[in-house]
Amino acid sequence: MLNEERVVLMTKMASYEANEGRKNLEIGSYFRNDYIGWQVLKSIISATIAFVVVFAMYIFYDFEIFMTEIYKMDLLQFAKNILFRYLATVGIYAVIAYAVYTVRYSRAKRSLRTYYMNLHKLSMLYRDKNN
Repeated sequence: MLNEERVVLMTKMASYEANEGRKNLEIGSYFRNDYIGWQVLKSIISATIAFVVVFAMYIFYDFEIFMTEIYKMDLLQFAKNILFRYLATVGIYAVIAYAVYTVRYSRAKRSLRTYYMNLHKLSMLYRDKNN
């Protein structure tokens, strides 16, 4: 005989596994600092690539003017200015990425905790049926 409570619980768990559970199980396989660190590192690399692309577009937009002005400008100050902007951009991006991935990790762990409690409950329902 089918137990309605078990069927409802198994359907709920199967829906979770098919949707957000797959992603949460992957996140849950990492330690907190490993997951957040890896994601922040990927974000820093992405921010670096984006900064280089935007800087290249800025230079190539008026390349002729840039080439005529390059002899008049202080190159050391120009390099310091670019380096400061790069570090500010990457720093802000890293802080935002840290906050986002910390929240994602905690939500995934909370969701997985509920999933594992449902697994335990299902196991108990099967155990009670057999006894």
